[in-house]
Amino acid sequence: MLKTKTKCYRSSPRPSPPCTSAASQKSWNLQGHGLRRSHPRQDAAEPGARGSLGRLSQPGPRARPWGDGGGGRERAGAGRASQEHREPKRPEIVFLPSVDFGLEISKQRLLSGNYAFIPDSTTATEKILFLSSIIPFDCVLTVRALGGLLKFLGRRRIGIELEDYNVSVPILGFKKFVLTHLVSIDQDTYSVLQIFKSESHPSVYKVASGLKEGLSLFGILNRCRCKWGEKLLRLWFTRPTQDLGELNSRLDVIQFFLLPQNLDIAQMLHRLLSHIKNVPLILKRMKLSHTKASDWQVLYKTVYSALGLRDACRSLPQSIQLFQDIAQEFSDDLHHIASLIGKVVDFEGSLAENRFTVLPNIDPDIDEKKRRLMGLPSFLTEVARKELENLDSRIPSCSVIYIPLIGFLLSIPRLPSMAEASDFEIEGLDFMFLSEEKLHYRSARTKELDVLLGDLHCDIRDQETLLMYQLQCQVLARASVLTRVLDLASRLDVLLALASAARDYGYSRPRYSPQLLGVRIQNGRHPLMELCARTFVPNSAECGGDRGRVKVITGPNSSGKSIYLKQVGLITFMALVGSFVPAEEAEIGAVDAIFTRIHSCESISLGLSTFMIDLNQQVAKAVNNATKQSLVLIDEFGKGTNTVDGLALLAAVLRHWLALGPVCPHIFVATNFLSLVQLQLLPQGPLLQYLTMETCEDGDDLVFFYQVCEGIAKASHASHTAAQAGLPDQLLTRGKEVSDLIRSGKPIKPVRELLKEKQMENCQTLVDKFLKLDLEDPDLDLDLFMSQEVLPAASAIL
Repeated sequence: MLKTKTKCYRSSPRPSPPCTSAASQKSWNLQGHGLRRSHPRQDAAEPGARGSLGRLSQPGPRARPWGDGGGGRERAGAGRASQEHREPKRPEIVFLPSVDFGLEISKQRLLSGNYAFIPDSTTATEKILFLSSIIPFDCVLTVRALGGLLKFLGRRRIGIELEDYNVSVPILGFKKFVLTHLVSIDQDTYSVLQIFKSESHPSVYKVASGLKEGLSLFGILNRCRCKWGEKLLRLWFTRPTQDLGELNSRLDVIQFFLLPQNLDIAQMLHRLLSHIKNVPLILKRMKLSHTKASDWQVLYKTVYSALGLRDACRSLPQSIQLFQDIAQEFSDDLHHIASLIGKVVDFEGSLAENRFTVLPNIDPDIDEKKRRLMGLPSFLTEVARKELENLDSRIPSCSVIYIPLIGFLLSIPRLPSMAEASDFEIEGLDFMFLSEEKLHYRSARTKELDVLLGDLHCDIRDQETLLMYQLQCQVLARASVLTRVLDLASRLDVLLALASAARDYGYSRPRYSPQLLGVRIQNGRHPLMELCARTFVPNSAECGGDRGRVKVITGPNSSGKSIYLKQVGLITFMALVGSFVPAEEAEIGAVDAIFTRIHSCESISLGLSTFMIDLNQQVAKAVNNATKQSLVLIDEFGKGTNTVDGLALLAAVLRHWLALGPVCPHIFVATNFLSLVQLQLLPQGPLLQYLTMETCEDGDDLVFFYQVCEGIAKASHASHTAAQAGLPDQLLTRGKEVSDLIRSGKPIKPVRELLKEKQMENCQTLVDKFLKLDLEDPDLDLDLFMSQEVLPAASAIL
C-alpha cells in the first residue's frame, strides 16, 4: 500500500492546513528549526553591511569622548618623542559619565564643597538647608551638571595651582543661567498648576507598567495622533519660550485650522498623521541589519502618509512657514522609497513567514526556485511511489520529505521488529535519525535530488536577504529626508491637537507685546476648573507698567482666590508655549520666569517641616531669582507657623519686593491675614493694589460671586466654611464668640452653661461620697475626709 503525505512533501514557507501524520508534523518542526539555523547563512550574505557598520562605529584617535585608550596615546606619544623632550606633557582630563556625573556622587560633591559665602561655623544641616534654596536638587540634570563642573574645577585647580592638594577651589557663588528665550519654571510650579499630573493606571494589567496622565493641562490638550507628536508637545511644555517669531508661527497654524472651511482638511491631516510611526527605530534596525518583517509595512505606510501630507500642504497657503516647509522638504525621495518598497516587498508573505519576502517578477532566479519548491509535493509523491517498490514488503508505506539545511530524506514507519538500533539498518539506505516512530534514511534517489535541486529554501532565503540588504541601502541613503519628515509631521500633529482643543473649549489667540512688562487678561478662565464646574465665572487680570505690580488678594475661604492665581499662571504658560488661551483677550508681555508658592510639597524624605519647605524651596527661590519680568504667585504664605510670625514674614517679603521699585516682579498674593491691611504693615504706593473676592451676606448665608474686584475683605467668614464642612452649631457659636472677644481685646471666659453643668456634676459627686460614709465605723477619720475630699471639691464648685 502506497501512502504519501502532501504536507510532508511541501516545504513552501506558506502556511498549510493541519496534518495528523506524526512524520509530517515532525518534518515541519524540523523545518522550523532549519529556518532558525539558517541565520548564519543570512549573516554571511551580508558581510559588507556588518563590516561597514563595524568600521563606522569605531571612533578614530580624535574621537575618544570618555578616553580610555591608553594604548593609542602611547603610540601617538612614541611618534612625538622629540616634542616631549622640549616641553612637559600636561595630564589629560578624562570624564567618565557614570562616575563624575553620577547623581549621588554629584550631590555629595555639592554638599561637601568649599563655599566662601557660607560661614565655617554653619552646621551640616544648616548648609543643606541653605544650598537647597539656591540649587534645585529635584532637577537631576542640574545636579549632575554642577557635580561635573565642580569635579572639573577640582582637577584643574583653578586659582589654587600653588596650594596644597588638600585645599579645594573656593566657590564664591552660584548663578543660574537659562537658555536663550526660554522661560524658567521649576518642578513645583508644574505640580501646583497641574500642567502635568501622573496617576496610577486603573487597569490591573497596566499597574506594573507605569503611570498614566491624570487631569492636567497636558492631558486635555494632548490630542496628538502619533507618539512623536506627543513627545514634542511634552517638550514644548517643558520649554516655554519668549521667541515671538516661533510663538506667532505656531499660532498662525492654529488659527488657520480653526477657520470653519478648514475643518475637513484638518481631519484629513489628522488621519494621515496616525500612520506616522517610529521611523528612527526602524532606521536603527536597518543599520544593525535587525529589520523585522513588519518594519517594511510600517515604513511604507509612514512614507505613503508623508506623501499625502505633502500633497495636502501644497494646496494650502504657502505664506504659513510650516506648510511651505512640508511642501518643499518632503522631496521626491519619499516617492522613490515608497515605490521601491511597494514593488519589492511582499507584505502578506513577509508577515506569514515572519521574514523578508519579495514579490514575483523581481528576480527570475528566485521565481524559478519558488516554482520548483511549490511543485515538490506532487514530484515527491511520484518519487515515494518508486521508492516503495524497492523496499521490503513488510514496510506498509513511505514518504519523501524535504527538510531545509538537511535535504531530501526517505521516511518510513518503525516496524514492531525494529527494537534495537542495529535493526534500523536497511540495505541500500543510509540511516539518519529516528523521530516520532519514523525512521529517516538517505537513498540513491534522495541523494540525486540533493544534487539536482539543492537546498531550495535556503537559496531562496539567501537571495531575498541580499535583495533586502540592497533595499536597506537605498532607504538609508535617504534617511535624512525621513528624519525631516518626522520633525515636520510631529510639529503639524501638535498644532492640530492644539487647534482641536481650542475649537472645543472656546480658546482665543493671545497677543505678544515685548514692551509690556506683565500680562493683561480679559475674562480669563481656568482651563481645568471650567471642565469640572457647572458654571465658571471668568475674571480679568492686569499687571503691567509701574502700577499694581504687587496685588494682595483677600476674601473669605472658598471664594476662589487660589483658582484665580492658578488661572493667571496657566493662561500665561499656555501663551508661552504657543497655544490659544481660555480668555476673551490676552496680552502677554516679556515673562522670563514663573514662581509659585501655592501648595506645600510635604515629604518625609526631605526632613523639613512644611513651613521650612514653604520658605526654603518656594519663597526663597522667588526672592533670590525673580526679576522685573518674572511672575510670582503666592497663596496663603505664613500659615504654617505662629500667626504673628507668619504675618511678619509675609509682610517682610512683600516690603522687600516693594522696595525694589520699578524692578519689582509681578506678584499676586492671596492671604487671609487681614491684619496685613488693618495694621498697615505694607507701605502705600502705586506698586501696591488690594483686590478681594466679591461676596454678599444673605441673612446667615454667605453668597459667593467668585468675582475679583478692588477692595479689602472685612472678614474671612471661616465659620461659614466650617458650617459647610458639617461642624456642630454649638461649636460654631462658641467660635464666633471667641473671635469677637479677641478682636475687641477682651478676656476670654468659659461658657456659663458649661460652667453650671460642671458645678452640678461636682456637687453630685460630693453628695455621693457623703452618702457612702459609715458614721458608725470606729476607723472613720472625718478630719481626713474633710481635708482630702470636701475642701478640694468645694473650691472647684465655688
